Amino acid sequence: MTHTQPTVDLLALDWGTSNLRAYALAADGRVLAERSSARGIAQLAQPGDAGFEQALDEIAGDWLRARPGLPMVACGMVGSAQGWREAAYVPCPADVQRLADQACRVATAHGPLLIAPGLLHAPADAPPDVMRGEEIQIAGALAALPAAGLDADEAWLLLPGTHAKWAQVRHGRVLGFATYMTGELYAVLRKHSLLGRTMPAETDGPVASDEAAFAAGVAQARQAGPGDLPHQLFATRTLGLTGRLGPQAQADYLSGLLIGHELVSGLARLQGRPPLVLVGEPALLQRYAGALHALGQAPAALLGNSAPQGLLQFACAAGLLAGHAPTLKAVP
Repeated sequence: MTHTQPTVDLLALDWGTSNLRAYALAADGRVLAERSSARGIAQLAQPGDAGFEQALDEIAGDWLRARPGLPMVACGMVGSAQGWREAAYVPCPADVQRLADQACRVATAHGPLLIAPGLLHAPADAPPDVMRGEEIQIAGALAALPAAGLDADEAWLLLPGTHAKWAQVRHGRVLGFATYMTGELYAVLRKHSLLGRTMPAETDGPVASDEAAFAAGVAQARQAGPGDLPHQLFATRTLGLTGRLGPQAQADYLSGLLIGHELVSGLARLQGRPPLVLVGEPALLQRYAGALHALGQAPAALLGNSAPQGLLQFACAAGLLAGHAPTLKAVP
């Protein structure tokens, strides 16, 4: 029996500040190949259009030359004011069709590149909030929910990361969201504050975490009263000075404290209504899931990186893959 090799039907780019990820996708949603580089928008080899062109050619030039006219889509900071072209924020409520309708098109040496806009949540009674890149992850996650046995009509999605997002979705539209700077706070406190002086240097390789210390930090967040976080943060140092926590345990305690405070606040927004679905990198999702269980909550599902499938949904909504209706599997 002869098996036909699937063709590449879409180049999907997740282009952030520090990193660039490229996915060669089939029209049915299969990821045929993927690559990554450090050519985020702040790490280009040269400024301006030439730097973006070079980064695109480095990561996917051979794919594009092998398939002239291959549709290209992108999300992330590449559409920011500091990116290749600015794709203005779309106000909530919004779905993937609205993102496609208001996308930004860039002429490149390899053909047109369609860049997804971010989302703006600007309630009259609260400060505004924005996301750029996560809206595409949400589109991919929503498409995958039915295959995961979940109702996609109404849910809350939690996307942990440097700036964690809690998004309320209903009937495919993002109604609103809230950002928590949990990851950035952790990095700043560890690298640039007194707390980090007694912690081990961060490395690129895997490090055994102290789950008991992490759980202790979550427990402190659960017991906190209004305004307690600045006081509780100092305990990261004193627990080390008194020998109750070792260097790595201090880092995990700080992580648990910050994630715990985020979850206590975020869960109060849900008020026990729709299911909570976690979306993102598996290792971080496991850490958040562990903290949720410690708080007596269980996520409805843990979905992996949904950006490739979200970019596929975006491309379909934009008419770049006419006649194709991808059937998506649950994101691992």
